[in-house]
Amino acid sequence: MMCGMEFQDLMAGPPPTHLPADPAAAELDAGTPATDVVRAHPESPLAWAILAEAALADGSGVDDVTGYAYARVGYHRSLDLLRRNGWKGHGPVPWEHAPNRGFLRALAALARAADRIGETAEAERCRGFLRDSSPTAYDELLAG
Repeated sequence: MMCGMEFQDLMAGPPPTHLPADPAAAELDAGTPATDVVRAHPESPLAWAILAEAALADGSGVDDVTGYAYARVGYHRSLDLLRRNGWKGHGPVPWEHAPNRGFLRALAALARAADRIGETAEAERCRGFLRDSSPTAYDELLAG
């Protein structure tokens, strides 16, 4: 009998990452333009993701490069935030935890923008990364 010892299931994989609340979310929810929010909170993945989504929204191709740039900034800000919160480069980042959505939306926008500018390998990598991070986010953001 082993008393006082707990064993971690090494086959279970890393625990889900739950990011803290994005301080920009309240301003965005209140209707403050994302360009103003990003000036006040340049570290916000959600604000960058919203800028990327807006640039990609019209479908004309005019803003695809801008959308790519915004998405890439949001993605890199997200990686920094994920690492500061215990993420080790892989593992679940659940869509169901609302503060994770800035990262997941930036990653989805990067996949779409990379496709549009012909960066196929990057688009495929981002789609796979999104699917691995959160199948729900993949279905919500890219599968439809």
